[in-house]
Amino acid sequence: MSATPTAELARFIADLHYDDLPAAIRERVKDILLDAVASALAGHHGEETRQIRALAGALGSSEDASIIGGGKLSLAGATMLNGYLITAVTVCDVHRPTLFHTTPQVVPPALAIAERDGASGRALLLAIAAGLETSTRVALGTNYPAFRARGWHSPGVVGPFGGAAAVGKLLGLDADRQRYAFALAGSQSAGTFAHWGTPTIKFHQCRGALSGLMAGLLAEQGFRASEEILTHKDGGIYNAYSDGGAPDQVVADLGQRWTLEQIALRLWPAASSIQTVITALLALIKAHGLKPERVASVRVGLSKTVYDMHGTLTWNDKFKALLSAPYVTAIVLHDERCWLEQFEPGRFQDPQVDAFASERVRVEIDPKVEGTGAAVEIRTTDGACWTDRRTAAKGDPADPLTREEIQDKLRTAAAGLLNAAAVGRIIALVDKLEDLDNVRELLTAVRAAGAEEKPRRGEMDKRRARAS
Repeated sequence: MSATPTAELARFIADLHYDDLPAAIRERVKDILLDAVASALAGHHGEETRQIRALAGALGSSEDASIIGGGKLSLAGATMLNGYLITAVTVCDVHRPTLFHTTPQVVPPALAIAERDGASGRALLLAIAAGLETSTRVALGTNYPAFRARGWHSPGVVGPFGGAAAVGKLLGLDADRQRYAFALAGSQSAGTFAHWGTPTIKFHQCRGALSGLMAGLLAEQGFRASEEILTHKDGGIYNAYSDGGAPDQVVADLGQRWTLEQIALRLWPAASSIQTVITALLALIKAHGLKPERVASVRVGLSKTVYDMHGTLTWNDKFKALLSAPYVTAIVLHDERCWLEQFEPGRFQDPQVDAFASERVRVEIDPKVEGTGAAVEIRTTDGACWTDRRTAAKGDPADPLTREEIQDKLRTAAAGLLNAAAVGRIIALVDKLEDLDNVRELLTAVRAAGAEEKPRRGEMDKRRARAS
């Protein structure tokens, strides 16, 4: 195999063993897995989740793989549905340098294959690590500013590579077949920001998960594909989707420097780029006992990139409310909390909250704010002025969530879906994942009784019949 970026990465993944993972990386992968399960449970409350459930139910009649939160579907169906659940209410991870949500593409196909084959906890942990590291490295190689300038959305383009790495690791692919898996992943790369503000921006994630699954399963059969999908001069990802990219980033210090450590987790179901705003608001509320009736005005300063995406977005539906900086500012000040109930119609249609967001919140470009930082200034009716300026949100690598905070997020997300015993079991199993002989025990816990019933087969046919 020639020493191309794709070949080097494929060999690294094929040769990677559990003992090669530093202890800190193993624990970080457990954090990310636990967070992904929490995000998926929250995703059952997504407005479009039922539509994806219907599609997932049509992707096969077998019941080989578990749905996080209840039921079983085919490998393809469970992979797609779990991928959507993780991202449905925008509370999953983000790799900020490339605006890339990694877990929706990596965790679902890994869970599906690990459950089907009765893999050990160590094998699952290793597969997820391989998928996350592949994802972030391939994403860094895009030269993100140039990639983004062309309108591409990282999860749909890069995500399939992470899924293909995780599946390939579980299937025991050698370096040649792992290289085929990456090429097959790249042949399914797609997804642009033309869909911003619509549910399709989240569909990129679950479709990316399914693409990674198919890439790995097809490569297992020796299905041939490009020798070099990343840098091929005629249609390689970095040439077709960017300006040639930064392919050295894919293989620099492989096994020595773990780029998955730069994945941020989210405490709140809101856009990843405005998590810093929420962090600042809650800090100001706690420090000064702020109440909306005492607030005369709020100024939120954002970078131009974040402002263009979130600064003027309306909040006339649930998804847009999750992304709108003015609405999020108003609702956090009113409720002193940011979870799913803050984005229900009863809140974003509340005249008092709506008026506050429209009349007292001013979101603007702040030239001193970089990236996803934020500068929040609150003036009160008694003339006081309180400010909070920060560069990183709670959950970012600079201010990471503790395992206990992730566990609390899981408990909150599981309310109404899993009982306390099931949640406790999930926490215990993930905490000692390396000791688990068969991950089916974990998957049994994540679909425990009390969850929503599995999708009914034929639901899509019934909808078509009603429409005709």
